[in-house]
Amino acid sequence: MTQLDLGVIGNGAVASLIDRNGRHQWFCFPRFDADPLFNALVNGVDPDAGFADIEIVGGKATGQAYLRNTAILETVFADEHGNSARVTDFAPRFIRFGRFFCPPMLIRRIEPLTGRCRIKVRYRPTFDYGVTKPKVMVGSNHLRFVGTETNLRITTDMPVSYLANEVEFLLDRPVNLIVGADEPVQEAPQALVADFLEQTAHYWRDWARDLAVPFDYQEAIIRAAITLKLCTFEDTGAIVAALTTSVPESAHSGRNWDYRYCWLRDSYFTVTALNRLGATRTMENHVRFILNVVLNAGISPEVPLYPIVPGVDVSEHEAKALAGFRGMGPVRVGNAAVIQRQHDGYGSIILTAAQMFYDERLPKVGDLDLYRQLRPIGDLAAAAALAPDAGLWEYRGRTAVFTHSAAMCWAALHRLGLIAGKVGEIGDRDRWLHLAANLRDTILKRATSATDGWLAGALDSTVCDAAVLTLPEIGLLRYDDPRFLRTMEVIEQRLMHEGFLMRYDAADDFGKPETAFLVCSWWFIDALAATGRRAEAKELFDRILARRNHLGLLSEDLDGKTGMLWGNFPQTFSMVGMLLSAMRLSRSWEEGLWRAS
Repeated sequence: MTQLDLGVIGNGAVASLIDRNGRHQWFCFPRFDADPLFNALVNGVDPDAGFADIEIVGGKATGQAYLRNTAILETVFADEHGNSARVTDFAPRFIRFGRFFCPPMLIRRIEPLTGRCRIKVRYRPTFDYGVTKPKVMVGSNHLRFVGTETNLRITTDMPVSYLANEVEFLLDRPVNLIVGADEPVQEAPQALVADFLEQTAHYWRDWARDLAVPFDYQEAIIRAAITLKLCTFEDTGAIVAALTTSVPESAHSGRNWDYRYCWLRDSYFTVTALNRLGATRTMENHVRFILNVVLNAGISPEVPLYPIVPGVDVSEHEAKALAGFRGMGPVRVGNAAVIQRQHDGYGSIILTAAQMFYDERLPKVGDLDLYRQLRPIGDLAAAAALAPDAGLWEYRGRTAVFTHSAAMCWAALHRLGLIAGKVGEIGDRDRWLHLAANLRDTILKRATSATDGWLAGALDSTVCDAAVLTLPEIGLLRYDDPRFLRTMEVIEQRLMHEGFLMRYDAADDFGKPETAFLVCSWWFIDALAATGRRAEAKELFDRILARRNHLGLLSEDLDGKTGMLWGNFPQTFSMVGMLLSAMRLSRSWEEGLWRAS
């Protein structure tokens, strides 16, 4: 696989990445951050294990698509004689017994379409990040893969010996494979899979139907929203930055990071995007995660990332048994950013929770108790705002007073002031807003170039940083402010490369970046649209949209020259950016339909 032509299926407990040929390339079990039992994605070019697939004798995959408005993926195969088959992959998710049913389970249904193909079904998990090949035990209707600490069971209605020995057989009826915990499946696979498939499709279509989409770009927006939902861990409310580890940001760069954890910053952007579509349940669950895992646990919000389950070790080390994406190691487990200090976390928490106090649709709106739980963030933000940190881009070798970090501290103070007024804490309101006003003046004074009048990426510097493009969106200044308009000019001159925007132009710990960080281009599109340059915004928007993979998904980075996607996948930052820019550029329903002429 030379391109990230992957689809994602999942249910809020597990997820799997499936390539164009119907191969499961990445599947962590029993949750997003666990051992990848299917790990071929980051184990060289053609590994002999760490995947699940089917082979059509004399044939190949001929098409792949999601069932409309769902996370259910279909891949069609055909052989040289005109026989064809369809493979349907999904993870069950629906309401059962009054609550979400989302077990750590993958389901694959293989059914003939025309004629009778000869097929071979292969499941080759490995354990302990590729170190251990499991012992395979054959049961009456299942296989057990036994590892050192984890067991996996595949229950099926195809001949078990054919599965165990990877024997070719004639596909003359539908067969079903249920992958999950080492527990018996009581129901007949055919009936269970048919029921789970119907209910899962119904769940996703109902969820999509409730989204407040604009008139244009609906397909892209719905796919982005579903993908963001798939990156949310239902059990705790954590949102991962991506589902993978160590897909490099560019070829042989060493920029291989583990993104299977919850960054407050990334989660804020995800919540913002889903809120604007009316999908507020993610916000409610994530605020609970923040309260339980960060505030009530006494952990400083300066820590940028958190495990999706409290107490899990996220210290960084290398998985030596895995060769890396296309052989480009290392494969890292954990993320050393956990020992950094990043001050934008204060603003991320308050901005994530702010809508809770204003949205009357919610069954329980934010109240005085919630405000009092959030209030300590204000004092921490005020103290940290003008202190150096590692910044949004998580520099490993230097710190500075980054403009984005300081501005997010301002946002924490400003929104806390508004929230305090909403819950009747007038003294607090006045204090927070006074501190915010003074901090705003300081940030704008120290970030603005005295000679050119543009906003630098760090105070008292000439650093050019695309993160400054977010300042109007959080309200620090207006889009039409002369300082921001001049900043756009400088960013376009210095950071636009091969038609897409880089994060910054200075060398970092690994040298100068070689690929465009996609969310930066989305931020620039928003700025173009908000400053009256709508045609330019749409041109850049369409250019990025054309770089999505065949299923409408994006990773973190893009090589503007080759069009190759790089970086962890699917990247919530990138999908959020696409969603928000699409909403900004779309016509309203009044413009597109109701008043069309």
